[in-house]
Amino acid sequence: MKSDNIKSGISRTPHRGLLMAAGVSKKNMKAPFIGIASPFSDLVPGHIGMRDLERQIEKGIHSAGGQAFIFGVPAICDGIAMGHSGMRYSLPSRDLIADCVESVAAAHQLDGIVLLSNCDKITPGMLIGALRLNIPAIIVTAGPMLDGECRNHHKLTMVTGSFEAVGKFRNGEITEEELLALEEESCPSAGACQGMYTANTMACLTEILGMSLPYCASASAVSSRKRRIAFESGMQVVELVKNDTKPSDIITKDAMINAITASLALGGSTNTFLHLLAIANAANLDVTIDDFDRLSRKVHQIVKINPSSTLTMSDFHNAGGVPAVMKALNKQLSNTKTVCGLTTSEIAQNAYIDTKIIPLYENSTYTEAGLGVLYGNLAQDGCVIKISGVAPECYEFEGTAKTFDSEEAAMDALENDKIKAGDVIVIRYEGPAGGPGMREMLAPTSLLVGKGLGKSCALITDGRFSGATRGICVGHICPEAAKGGVIALVRDGDKIKIDIPNRKIELLVSNVELETRRSQLKPFEPKVKSGYLYKYAQNVHDASHGAIV
Repeated sequence: MKSDNIKSGISRTPHRGLLMAAGVSKKNMKAPFIGIASPFSDLVPGHIGMRDLERQIEKGIHSAGGQAFIFGVPAICDGIAMGHSGMRYSLPSRDLIADCVESVAAAHQLDGIVLLSNCDKITPGMLIGALRLNIPAIIVTAGPMLDGECRNHHKLTMVTGSFEAVGKFRNGEITEEELLALEEESCPSAGACQGMYTANTMACLTEILGMSLPYCASASAVSSRKRRIAFESGMQVVELVKNDTKPSDIITKDAMINAITASLALGGSTNTFLHLLAIANAANLDVTIDDFDRLSRKVHQIVKINPSSTLTMSDFHNAGGVPAVMKALNKQLSNTKTVCGLTTSEIAQNAYIDTKIIPLYENSTYTEAGLGVLYGNLAQDGCVIKISGVAPECYEFEGTAKTFDSEEAAMDALENDKIKAGDVIVIRYEGPAGGPGMREMLAPTSLLVGKGLGKSCALITDGRFSGATRGICVGHICPEAAKGGVIALVRDGDKIKIDIPNRKIELLVSNVELETRRSQLKPFEPKVKSGYLYKYAQNVHDASHGAIV
């Protein structure tokens, strides 16, 4: 075992003494050493219930003959960090989490690891860390929160009950009393926010990849099923250690293509482009944005979950969860290994599916993928759009640019009614390097929808979006403005055309004029010149490569 490096032989007497100080018995000194990486935090609603899950995992490990060690990693709640400078830290935290997992597990020579996760950047960070270590590993995502209920408002989510409600209040559609009532009831329990936002999308894709036990992604954070899954995951990781089953045995090229296919079919978060590319990079797999583009042209969506419909994760779970998706997509997915010991085909074969909610692929009424990659003079290296969040009548949109060099400036314009139907809001200098940190734009996109402009205005940015974003919203524009991308050259009054069926985005300005503007463009002045964000900005790659560092 790897842990023999710290516990076997006369020379390791001091090491064993320190381990005994930590509570390891002489008998358990011979057991596999299993880490439990936990991002428990009182600050993150998706993580506040993790103390119980830690203990369930620990019990499972000890029941199977392992020795468990819990250690902490950082966690950021994107919802709380949203709409201000704190969001700059969200995406960079993904790599910080991976570094922490790698550092602790490698320094202490752990034999295996259970990665307890939930929210947006934590799950991909855990997967990247697991792949770097390449020791037996299993992911336990802590699950979605319960749906909110308030007066005559049912199946509330964090988005409909809070972010979009702000726009409705400012538009005079609801009273302040109603807004405050929604504020209290939209997030009624521990867990990840209720829709197919980034946290739940990544949980589903982790299960598709084969790194979580069946139903882990959708089982509620407050359910007994989640506690049982945590316990069983603790037991199973010991089995993975015995069989020397590593993440590289699970996360193969076929598994990655399965994850991309499932993301397109579920209409998940646009952040999955960043995260899956980064995970593939950690696994040394040849997966590029071209794979997303290629598959999005032939894979169509099968189900729409909030924010693209009123269905929530509880509905998705009751309809069969990820195993049902495996069954629905069986002909589109390769048969790959999973940490539970069954293959994806075997899981699909035995899965329950409510076809009224999750129809079989061939019976789906949708014709487009849930996500798409657009190219054009405005995004020569690509950009992304959540097609599932766009009304079909808006698939082709042409409007007039209104430019803003920060999210705050765009929010000010929205709040003061300076945006009208037919406008294309351009938010730039918010990319991975320029932001720095590539902030999410849920605040402006939700305000846009809340004010009734979701179908008559578009928003484009070199920043990114929450999985909760809906509307004509194009993000990840590459090259970003800070790197001299064409988005830096857009001026108020320019016409911009978005063409989803043909996967195009164009700034309707001549090349001659663009070259003139480029000669007049001032060099980018970094917004942050010290600390973690400065180091991140100096090393981060562009969004089309997963914003890896």
